[in-house]
Amino acid sequence: MKLEKLTISDIHNGLKNKEFSCREITDFYLNRINERNNEINAFITVTGDMAREQAEIVDQRIHEGEELRPLEGVPFALKDNMTLHDVPTTAASKILENYQAVYSSTVATKLQEAGAVILGKTNLDEFALGSSGETSYFGATKNPIDTTRVPGGSSSGSAAAVADDQCAFSLGSDTGGSIRLPASFCGLVGLKPTYGLVSRFGLLAMASSFDQIGPLTKNVVDAALVLSSIAGPDKYDSTTVDLTRDYTIGLENSIKGLKIGVPKEFFVKGMDETVEKMVLEAIDDLRDQGAEIVEISLPNTRYALSTYYILMPAELSSNLARFDGVRYGYRAEASNLEEMYLETRKNGFGDEVKRRIMLGTYVLSSGYSDQYYKRAQKLRSLIKADFDRVFEAVDVIATPTSPSFPFKLGEKFDDPLTMYLADIFTVSANVAGLPAISLPCRTSGTLPAGLQLIGRHYDEATILRVAYHYEQNIK
Repeated sequence: MKLEKLTISDIHNGLKNKEFSCREITDFYLNRINERNNEINAFITVTGDMAREQAEIVDQRIHEGEELRPLEGVPFALKDNMTLHDVPTTAASKILENYQAVYSSTVATKLQEAGAVILGKTNLDEFALGSSGETSYFGATKNPIDTTRVPGGSSSGSAAAVADDQCAFSLGSDTGGSIRLPASFCGLVGLKPTYGLVSRFGLLAMASSFDQIGPLTKNVVDAALVLSSIAGPDKYDSTTVDLTRDYTIGLENSIKGLKIGVPKEFFVKGMDETVEKMVLEAIDDLRDQGAEIVEISLPNTRYALSTYYILMPAELSSNLARFDGVRYGYRAEASNLEEMYLETRKNGFGDEVKRRIMLGTYVLSSGYSDQYYKRAQKLRSLIKADFDRVFEAVDVIATPTSPSFPFKLGEKFDDPLTMYLADIFTVSANVAGLPAISLPCRTSGTLPAGLQLIGRHYDEATILRVAYHYEQNIK
């Protein structure tokens, strides 16, 4: 049996039917990483010995006739801003280049307990700050579809690894679109769960009221399988909720009669006309499958990007204050404590990190917090209220994931304001804490476009069901 392009379900069935061993599929992915990582740069750290040890345990269970769990023996990758005990966790930054994690993130622990095999830690924009995968201290990640283009960020390595068949699935983090945008650019399914559904314990905090962990997969069923394993309460994260379920149940239920809202504010002047056409065709496909398409308005979402780029840097500047050279990570040589602080942060952080720390410190500073930070918090409430109102009339909201196809490496790197606009359609879900999924809907040549589906709080089941029906009926 060929081991290329396998889904989680394919691997599960192959292991169960003894078409290959867990060691064989693990070695396939490790060899693939070894062959391709110099070109794609998806992985920062490869945990080959750990993966092989885990694979041997799974093979022993199969040999003894034990029943395999859905993710057991399935090789995956972890974004390198999530801790894994005794393995480097760098956040793709010089300041944490040599940091070894002293504990594991809850999501890593849950997946290992489920029997999944971890292959390593993936590249990202430094501290998850970016939309292209180009700000990493360890070099830019390339899009496997076209290596002259970006894979999207900040979960660039996580997306590229799945798209390039270097792992079966991966975990990313999404603060303003960092799972969904690379999913769109790499032709994958990317799911950002409702804020609080998945524990953030062990995720290096960027913006604590926005961050959420979710899967990048090859299809919708795989996303549902992974979410079923990582969702649920955690005593180490007080924002989590006591909700657990099997998200694969009900995927096949009809979408006939579901009301899908299409917000006029998400089809804006300046977006790529081909992307707009493809997404509108995808929405028409959902109508053909029995859904009712309703035009809606979310007037305050036009402020979502501005709101995000005030609140996110404010939280970031507070969260990154801990990286000062005293407790862990890189420490600059200096003659006194103040100089050590300054030189550590000056030399340890990249330009994008420093830019956002400065912005966040400014909007929180005396005399400006009322003008910027507090007004942004009020706008956040208005944006949430817009979604609450609309979800009284519709079940799901459909939008583009990105206003463009994946752009060229270096094309927007020196223009941060233009780069920030890549998140224009994704940030609203984070501002409101809503679940959202991106799935491929069409391609132009080889370049994919993404359809985004946004749901009510904790209603991942419905957006997964709509995504599944679209995926199954459009080939």
